[in-house]
Amino acid sequence: MFVRAGIRVAVRACAMNNYVFPFKNPSLSPEERAEDLLSRMTLREKAAQLDLKFGNNYCTKVDKNHNCSVDENSDYDWDKLKRDFPDGLGYLHDNYSVPSVMNKLQKFFISNSRLGIPVIFTGEALHGISGTRGTILPIPTAIASTFEPDYAFRAGRVIAKEAASLGIREVLAPNLDVAREPRWGRTEETFGEDTCLSSNMAVGIVKGHQNGDISQPDSVISEPKHYCVHGIAEAGLNCAVARAGKREIDSCYLPVFEAAIKEGGAYDVMVSYNCIDGDVLMASDYYLRKVLKEKFGLKGICRSDWGGIIRIKEAHKLTATDEGAVYLAKKNGLDCQGGSEYPNKFWVDTIEKLVNEGKISEENINESCRRVLKLKFTLGLFENPYTDEDGYKSVINKKEHLDLALEIAQKSAILLKNDGILPIENGRYKKIALIGPSGNKVRLGGYSAIPVGRIIPTVYDVLKKELPGSEILQADGCGISEDKELTLAGQQHLLGFKADRITDNINEAVKIAQEADLIIFCGGDDGISSGEGRDRCELTLCGNQPALVGKLAETGKPLISVIIHGKPLVLTNESRVSDAVLSCWFGGECGAQAICDVLTGKVNPSGKLPFSLPVSSTRIPCYYSMLPGASNEYYEGSRNALYPFGFGLSYTSFDYSDLKVDVTDSDNVKVSVTVKNTGKYDGDEVVQIYVEDCESSVVTPDILLKAFKRVSLRAGESMEVVLKLDNKAFSLVNVNYEKVIEPGDFIIYAGASSRELRLKEKITITPEMIVKSN
Repeated sequence: MFVRAGIRVAVRACAMNNYVFPFKNPSLSPEERAEDLLSRMTLREKAAQLDLKFGNNYCTKVDKNHNCSVDENSDYDWDKLKRDFPDGLGYLHDNYSVPSVMNKLQKFFISNSRLGIPVIFTGEALHGISGTRGTILPIPTAIASTFEPDYAFRAGRVIAKEAASLGIREVLAPNLDVAREPRWGRTEETFGEDTCLSSNMAVGIVKGHQNGDISQPDSVISEPKHYCVHGIAEAGLNCAVARAGKREIDSCYLPVFEAAIKEGGAYDVMVSYNCIDGDVLMASDYYLRKVLKEKFGLKGICRSDWGGIIRIKEAHKLTATDEGAVYLAKKNGLDCQGGSEYPNKFWVDTIEKLVNEGKISEENINESCRRVLKLKFTLGLFENPYTDEDGYKSVINKKEHLDLALEIAQKSAILLKNDGILPIENGRYKKIALIGPSGNKVRLGGYSAIPVGRIIPTVYDVLKKELPGSEILQADGCGISEDKELTLAGQQHLLGFKADRITDNINEAVKIAQEADLIIFCGGDDGISSGEGRDRCELTLCGNQPALVGKLAETGKPLISVIIHGKPLVLTNESRVSDAVLSCWFGGECGAQAICDVLTGKVNPSGKLPFSLPVSSTRIPCYYSMLPGASNEYYEGSRNALYPFGFGLSYTSFDYSDLKVDVTDSDNVKVSVTVKNTGKYDGDEVVQIYVEDCESSVVTPDILLKAFKRVSLRAGESMEVVLKLDNKAFSLVNVNYEKVIEPGDFIIYAGASSRELRLKEKITITPEMIVKSN
């Protein structure tokens, strides 16, 4: 028996079991096997395990449809691979392909590393595995709009099953940035502006990815990003500094990652490439070691976001040398470098040099390598490194996956305004004009797969089918973004991405609209106006869309505006001139069907806003949980959002009554409220519970969402909805930066949005009622 790094490892009678080395013995624990393998590795081999590289840079044939994918008939430049990775490799990214191709590459790394260590294939999967094959789900913001964590879990299962069937065992998702800066392009990747909603969705999707056991062949490692404050980027610009105090970070942003790791079980974390008030996260001992590993107990690795280590030198200027950048990252707790970083040889040479010079201990490298090896053993890669080469055919795009994509898209549609014009009855209008740049275009969202071999319908396609009693006229009228290529340094998936080629022809579109009895405007965002690196300083509809909407309104015809978007937009003018406004986030491959289902009344809209939508581009921030104390008025008007967080109308109506709050202790508070469907349509309502701290030692928001539940009610049906509040609902970070519950009065609100609080009940939590969380 011997002990290494606090872990007792049993070197058992391996010869009796026909295992040459203990790490080859599957009856040992992943910890024991990792420790034995680590003891046999050279320093260079350990350093190589802490690297990630792109598979498509070594293939002989890149997929013509997706520049990060490898053609299914491709081979690899084996000589170049041997030259570049003499010590092995930890991870391979951007190698989306079929399992037969993945297996060839896996076999190479096993055969050409001294100890036969497999690689982990990793991939992007924010709303479906990237590449050319995966089911394209609605974007994460749409999932959040359902206010149903079970949808996040089920989405996670679809992603995991499809990714694993292709040989990918780690996904670089979800994005857990609490997004309160609407100009930032990556808001579409997040679960919104609220800590409670984001935390619940985070736990759901991480559990879906990992399903409680990553050794199962249909599970993957979940890697939440971007740890830990990136959704309030200064000026709304990608990679920008987060100017936030410790109390705000501990109260608003860290809890989402903590929930994903402690409750969801997330193994890995991707570290953000920005800084918090000057503390560069990629080199922060406090956030990487003290918080992430010691406090949260991260089981796997923390990895740099693309180019993040290089930015320590180039952008943040903490050092003048590349060696200094690697030193600061490794010294302060970063485990692995991500993509678009240093070449493998430089990475391995530098780590070897830093250890030999005594600047970094070998145990520092051992700790990180140990984490990587434990993941590989836990995944079962040493026993099962290869993927069934035909199994994916019965998994990818299967009916239940597409059904879920449609259901989420349906449940996420948000009705912002309705003067009674919706739903549209078949045959009511002889001619309907579908006008706008998204009426006959597919809007999938960032990081989505490129669908190959299947046709994704547009709103125009579906509307003709759903309303056979009306003639559907169609015209684009204008484009959304300029016809230009927009790229982001180091982001291969953005190369070659261009705006739609739509020629502005507003006059012709208006002429067509004048022939109709009803106009449906369909516009919003495209892949240039929203997404990574697609930050905006104006949040009104992009391009000439506002002018087009204005001209359509001038016709005097009934006007419905359908907004398909990624980021929170200013819809003030559209709301003023339209008879109805329907907000739909990028809905994946079933988005068009969902939109038409809502328009025609096949589905009753029930989505709720995960973001507050501002009145104008200058009246931001406008998230509902801003701290009190400021004036509420500008010279031009109120600072309040046009549409608040949690808002969303229905074709029916709901009444709230009989709020009851039963307090056992601070960790056991039962809230019940009766909800009745008082309209003529069956429908879903999202019951939202907010808490106000009436007296506290530090300033807290007026209200905070602390619980919610989606319920389905038939017309005329009533239901008692029961929710539970625990310590998290009443805690704060006090003047000493301690998370505590202070005794006193709290008001519990039940309502339909953060602005529509229907009922309230005051409770008192005495010192005797305060209990410690488990």
